[in-house]
Amino acid sequence: MLFPTVEYALFFLLSLCAGWGLLRFHRAHKLALLGLSYVFYGFWDWAFVPLLFGISLWAWIATRGIQQGSRPRLWLALGVAGCLGVLAYYKYTGFLLQNLVTLAGDFGITLRLEYDSPMLPLGISFMSFHAISLMMDALRGKLHGKVALPDALLYVAFFPQLIAGPILRASQFLPQLQQAPDPTRIETGRALQLIFVGLFKKVVIANTLAGLIVDDVFANPGALSASQVLLGIYGYAVQIYCDFSGYTDIAIGCALLLGYRFPLNFNAPYTAASPQEFWHRWHISLSSWLRDYLYIPLGGSRKGSWRTRINLMVTMLLGGLWHGAAWNFVLWGGWHGLLLVLHRQWEGFWRGRTDGGWRASRWWPWVARLLLFHAVCLGWVLFRADSMDSVQAVLTQLFVGDWGWDLPLGAVLCVLLGIGLQYLPERWHLRWQLAAMRLQPLAHGAAFAALLVLIEVLGPSDPAPFIYFQF
Repeated sequence: MLFPTVEYALFFLLSLCAGWGLLRFHRAHKLALLGLSYVFYGFWDWAFVPLLFGISLWAWIATRGIQQGSRPRLWLALGVAGCLGVLAYYKYTGFLLQNLVTLAGDFGITLRLEYDSPMLPLGISFMSFHAISLMMDALRGKLHGKVALPDALLYVAFFPQLIAGPILRASQFLPQLQQAPDPTRIETGRALQLIFVGLFKKVVIANTLAGLIVDDVFANPGALSASQVLLGIYGYAVQIYCDFSGYTDIAIGCALLLGYRFPLNFNAPYTAASPQEFWHRWHISLSSWLRDYLYIPLGGSRKGSWRTRINLMVTMLLGGLWHGAAWNFVLWGGWHGLLLVLHRQWEGFWRGRTDGGWRASRWWPWVARLLLFHAVCLGWVLFRADSMDSVQAVLTQLFVGDWGWDLPLGAVLCVLLGIGLQYLPERWHLRWQLAAMRLQPLAHGAAFAALLVLIEVLGPSDPAPFIYFQF
């Protein structure tokens, strides 16, 4: 059930009616949202609904063990091991066996393993991270009171964020379940703005770029000019941003209309001037999760410069592996780890100097943004390519291919629009929200319907799955 479809619109309308219709009956309200979340997930494949329930139940059992105070770290270890074990089985078993066969072959040992990788359940990485967050927040004392089973189940399965995030912290979401949402505090204007912007990013920009240039570049780069390959790389940088941030915008807006608040997940990442700033702006819920639940427990930056570099690399390598069971994802994570390490070295070189020189000039931040953007784009080649041979083919055509300027105008405009939107002043967004808040409900509905028609006219006819559904 894709967000930009009539099926989801009808489903969400039913969810709104059920959620607000049962508002006086708080427990029934939560159970209705839980049931609807299972229906939403079952729309993809009902066979995996028991898996979603099982992971949630396992996390709740471990959480109750942690909260009871009897050997809490043992309960945490059991809970995390169970979640990671399920994740590893579905996502990494085939990858590990394939590499085991390859490694044995390098030593002259022939292994014959006949194994079919299991079908990857949608959103299994996100539901696993939510389950781990529930247990970790319980251990750290961030949850007040015993966690009820329905609340734990709804926290993991809540349908707006179930497939592709944002990754919610238990300490952020569970307190919202303690009392019924207040209909007088719903920011309808902001919610509709988020949904419209998310749909526009996904349907008009991301899908258009995929069809006009990106898919062709990564499928057969040798048939294109170097300039077209470069546009395709830029196009994918914008496509994945608009695709993923568009999903989370819609998710945040839908949750807000239901009375629940999700954290910001993207904050104009291509305006960043350093690798650290980029990860403070890109997929914020994941980067902060990795920081709090992996990087800091490893020691963070508290144990010297060399240990800090190792911790950064380990965190980013595992973050890359989380995205997919393939070496290109591992290398993508390693590339970003290297950028973070080099940036820390760079900052350490300049730290303590009274004369900033050219780094203190007005133009340096723009140079830094330009350099970082191209470094990130190089990483996106690793992320998007199907294999290392594909990476080599794309980069070879980029650097040795013939240059020409036969570029699809629509793709150029989408790239400029996708990047330009991130440089809009924040006050413009606030003015839009304030203007929307002044509208009467009928005007709200009419304006939103007109904008949806505009998206339908501008975007491709067939809805495409969100990129992060595969993770």
